[in-house]
Amino acid sequence: MTHSSALTLAIEARGVAVLTLNRPQLHNAFDDLLIGELLAALRQAAADPRVRVLLLAANGKSFSAGADLGWMRRMADAGRDENLRDAQRLSLLMETLDRFPAPTIAKVQGAAMGGGIGLVACCDIALAARPAVFSFSEVRLGLAPAVISPYAIAKIGVSQARRYFVTAEKFSAQRALALGLVHEVADANALDAATEQMVNTLLANGPLAMRAAKALVGAAASSREPAALHTANAGVIADLRASAEGREGLRAFLEKSAPAWSDDKG
Repeated sequence: MTHSSALTLAIEARGVAVLTLNRPQLHNAFDDLLIGELLAALRQAAADPRVRVLLLAANGKSFSAGADLGWMRRMADAGRDENLRDAQRLSLLMETLDRFPAPTIAKVQGAAMGGGIGLVACCDIALAARPAVFSFSEVRLGLAPAVISPYAIAKIGVSQARRYFVTAEKFSAQRALALGLVHEVADANALDAATEQMVNTLLANGPLAMRAAKALVGAAASSREPAALHTANAGVIADLRASAEGREGLRAFLEKSAPAWSDDKG
């Protein structure tokens, strides 16, 4: 386990990396130090061959209030160059989470504001407690959701982003579900069970196949060359069919038995 006062990273025997924001007294807001620790933890988990799923969670009342006010005060007194370096570091964090090789789940138990929504948008799957609230709150502070915008727009679409980016309205978990920002909403006392069910759903699948399937989505979303994409996709399925995991999955299906990877759930 990796532990600091601001976050913990625990890699379970079954292959689930649980990354938990742990600044409840500050509503899990992030500053430059936490951004660095999150980057390090994500890189550690990505490099660990045991990791099959990443779960991003938070302790306390809020999921994440976005930027820490003390950090923002310091940056308000800094010049443009220092602010640019700081923003690039935050951008790298979002990109690293978005491109994490294994499936990622955001477990949103409370408010996600500003950059906190960015963390949610960068995860493949987001589950929210019914009382959770969301807001692209940056414009209230004279700022804009610049760094998180590509990931948020990819989730909620251009039309809804044009509204919520400029209004900073708070919206409910149910509204976040309708927007596509989150995929499931559960009662607060049922969020743990819903999250565990999703984790188990993922653990039943081929680990390498899930990574390949996730990469397919990213490639398709960014491709501007259909012919090259079709060729690459054919190569992906050919490689998987010929792989040990693919052969094991087919064997298990034909024999109506559990594949070898399902024994690793612990």
